[in-house]
Amino acid sequence: MEEFNEAMFKTKVDNVFVKLYTAIMKGNLDEVSHFISDEVQSKYNAYIEELNAKNLRQMYDELNVKNTKVLSRDITAEKEVVKVELISRYMDYLIDKDTGNVVSGDDTRRVERTNYLTFEKKISTKEIGLVRKCPGCGASISVNTSGKCEYCGTIYNLEDYDYILVSINVN
Repeated sequence: MEEFNEAMFKTKVDNVFVKLYTAIMKGNLDEVSHFISDEVQSKYNAYIEELNAKNLRQMYDELNVKNTKVLSRDITAEKEVVKVELISRYMDYLIDKDTGNVVSGDDTRRVERTNYLTFEKKISTKEIGLVRKCPGCGASISVNTSGKCEYCGTIYNLEDYDYILVSINVN
């Protein structure tokens, strides 16, 4: 198993967090689905559907990560589990999709939230270099974009290669 690089891992966590919140604002999780578990995807898809039914859009303006701290790292025979505390700052509000008017929240002041994220990585992960080629057609693909081959549409699952977000709780 490769050595754990905490600085690189925290950069990955920050990236996944910002991409997830950006995808929620866009109302579409396709660009992050390969970074998150089915459970996390189901949770946020349900939230997006609930907003769509009310013709609302979630906004996280001026989103940034203030601090990321690894709380624990546990390794079992099957997987590695890393728990993280991430402090984020952003303006948190809902807008009406038609008018753009703020219907709840505050679009003038950033809030600070403490988020608890859990990432898992299979011990039997494949070498990440293998991801660079589409398993469907062999074309070169970027791991950090959509997880979907732009040529043949094949979806690959990052959990076979790297850490994925399996839970997120916001305080």
